[in-house]
Amino acid sequence: MTKHRAPTAPPKADADRPVSHFRPVLIVLAFLVPMVFLTLRYYDQSQPAPFVPSNILVLALLNVDVILLVVLILLLSRNLVKAYFERRQRLLGSGLRTKLIAAFVGFTLIPTLLLVGLASGLLSQSIDNWFGQEVEHALKDSQDVAQVHRRSHEVVALNSARAISREIYADELLAPEHKETLAVAMQRKRVEYGVGGVEVYAPTKQILTRSVDPQIPLAVLDAPENRLVENALIGGEVKSFQSIQTGDLIRAAVTIPSASDPAQVAGVVVVDTYLPEALVAKMDGVTRSYKNFKEAMLFKDPIKAQYIALVMGIALVIIMSGTWFGFQIAKGITVPIQRLAEGTKAVAAGDLNFRITTRANDEVGVLVDSFNRMTEDLQGSNIELERRRSYTETVLDNVGSGVVSVDAGGRVTTFNRAAERILGMKGDDIRGRLLNDVFKPLGLVMFTDLVERIRTGERESQIWEGQAEVGGGVLALGLNGTRLRDDKGQSLGAVVVFEDLSALIKAQKSAAWQEVAQRIAHEIKNPLTPIQLSAERLRKKFFEGAPDFNDIVDQATGTIVKEVSGLKRMVDEFSKFARMPVPVMERQSLHGALNDVIALYKGAHRDVEFVTDLDGQLPAVMMDREQMKRVFVNLFDNAVQAMNGKGCLWVSTRHEARDGKVVIEVADEGIGIQPGDQENLFLPYFSKKKAGTGLGLAIVHRIVSDHNGRIRAANHAPKGAIFTIELPV
Repeated sequence: MTKHRAPTAPPKADADRPVSHFRPVLIVLAFLVPMVFLTLRYYDQSQPAPFVPSNILVLALLNVDVILLVVLILLLSRNLVKAYFERRQRLLGSGLRTKLIAAFVGFTLIPTLLLVGLASGLLSQSIDNWFGQEVEHALKDSQDVAQVHRRSHEVVALNSARAISREIYADELLAPEHKETLAVAMQRKRVEYGVGGVEVYAPTKQILTRSVDPQIPLAVLDAPENRLVENALIGGEVKSFQSIQTGDLIRAAVTIPSASDPAQVAGVVVVDTYLPEALVAKMDGVTRSYKNFKEAMLFKDPIKAQYIALVMGIALVIIMSGTWFGFQIAKGITVPIQRLAEGTKAVAAGDLNFRITTRANDEVGVLVDSFNRMTEDLQGSNIELERRRSYTETVLDNVGSGVVSVDAGGRVTTFNRAAERILGMKGDDIRGRLLNDVFKPLGLVMFTDLVERIRTGERESQIWEGQAEVGGGVLALGLNGTRLRDDKGQSLGAVVVFEDLSALIKAQKSAAWQEVAQRIAHEIKNPLTPIQLSAERLRKKFFEGAPDFNDIVDQATGTIVKEVSGLKRMVDEFSKFARMPVPVMERQSLHGALNDVIALYKGAHRDVEFVTDLDGQLPAVMMDREQMKRVFVNLFDNAVQAMNGKGCLWVSTRHEARDGKVVIEVADEGIGIQPGDQENLFLPYFSKKKAGTGLGLAIVHRIVSDHNGRIRAANHAPKGAIFTIELPV
């Protein structure tokens, strides 16, 4: 039997240390937090000159970018060089690790670079658009509109004051008797000119009348620091601009000539125009925006560099983070896979104690756990298989029959002690070699042919008995081979069980000849009795001088001659049985010999009906035609005599390809086989017929055996006997 090595390798430990998963997060945060802070710091600036510190921000961002770039280059260089040398050394898992690293770096680097390029272009274009001539012209025009609007209010106030001054002078409304008329007229003029207020002062700066919009605080108009009237009395026409809580106030003062002497000043008229707070805020906003825009124009390039540096910094952090995570993920995958590959090699080498202790929490961890469970199961199964194999080897080594098995390729896998003893070979020299290379040179051609027919599927099983030269002697072997199949029906090879039948055949022959000798003695003794009685009667009558002595002599000699003739016929039949000719084997059709005998008996026995069922696809067999015809003659003779020459006789043939044999069946309607006769049916001189010699079925059995076939007999339903012959194809 094939010997297997039990696993004895010590368990292998894995010294891999767990890697902290928080370290990369801390590294990324260490770079992201300052960048986010600087970005928010930039947007939160609200000083009058917000772009003054932008050069500092640009410098800081550029420094961060340089640091990130250096770290990224060092990280990539270190790991890429390490991966390159691992791949050159063909370390286990290096190929997969290189592909994973390349994939992660590519998936991180390429999209990020594309986004950086796109974002930089968009930022540059956007900033250029921010500071374009169209924007500058729009802001400048807006500022001009605001200034024109303010000046238009000044002109309205001044022109209104002039017109009111002329009307007062023309209508002499400053006369004391027209005091009430003046107040009504000023109220009407304020509404007519759409101004915020109209005031009339005496040369002494005393207010004569006033019509003012409620939105204008009177306290502002009467403030001591308000020198508008005084300036008008000196200069003639004066304008002023004043910001108040609810908006802006524009005032224009014009002197009123005296009716009696136009060269003299009779008073001062003041017209107020009011700009609401909302309008003032918008006008101031336009002015401030234009001012900020002009200041920002000086920092256009630093702003652009600042934003691009910020984008590049974020991109570098993304690339570095993606690359680092790629390395870590590749390591987390390839290290367990490397250990799995090492474990597979160890298991293939027979080390079932190998265990993987690498920690993993994802599907790779499930794979590692499955591998460890598999090795444990394999170890248990291997121990059980080793126990069963040892038990099977013990059984095979202690059986008396030889057992030889071959695999699907024809190599010997099993060769037990009995096979060694019978064939005189050593199992260790046979196992693993091709059966044909071992047995054919030794002359065991029939053995190898039988195994090959079964192994290749030509036969499912086959039985053979015959003689073979082994070790310079002749052995009588009985072979029984069958095909080996697994649970799915796939062929695994063939197994042959054989025995040395020499001693058994010798004992059977000895017992058979003893039986033959007894039967011959019995058959000889039967005719000797009448011969002895006839001789004694002749002697007695001779001494008595019997007158009928001549008749007695004639009668006695006739009896003696008859019995001697029977003895002679019996001796001749035995001589023929003992001197059976060696069969001349040729591959030919069995139906030819069978049809010849059937035709002969159909003509001789008209009262016997022959029913045939012959297989049209029956293959040719190796046989001696004349001897096989003798088999059929003896079987048909027995059948006809058993039916007393009248009845039905069935003859059929079929091919059993799976077992590699043809089957011939001959059945009759006779008396059948009596209980106790079946064991002696094929022995010489066993006969139930009065005139039978008992050699017919013995001859049939011998001829079939010489053809490596088998014959058996049984009772046929509903009556009669059936003889079945099996011949190898």
